[in-house]
Amino acid sequence: MAAAEPEHDAPEDDEMKRKFREALERKKRAQAERNASGTGKDPSKVHAAHGPAGGRRTFRRKSGG
Repeated sequence: MAAAEPEHDAPEDDEMKRKFREALERKKRAQAERNASGTGKDPSKVHAAHGPAGGRRTFRRKSGG
């Protein structure tokens, strides 16, 4: 079985694909520059992974029987 592909791509489809690729490259370049410089938001992707470390512990009985 062959993959379902159109017999020919319309020129406007090629133009749209090219524009999307260029926009993606610009986005990747901007993100790489931001991460390399360390400016702006915190560059790490994980925030508050474990919640508050201190505080009083609470104990609850298991309900039911």
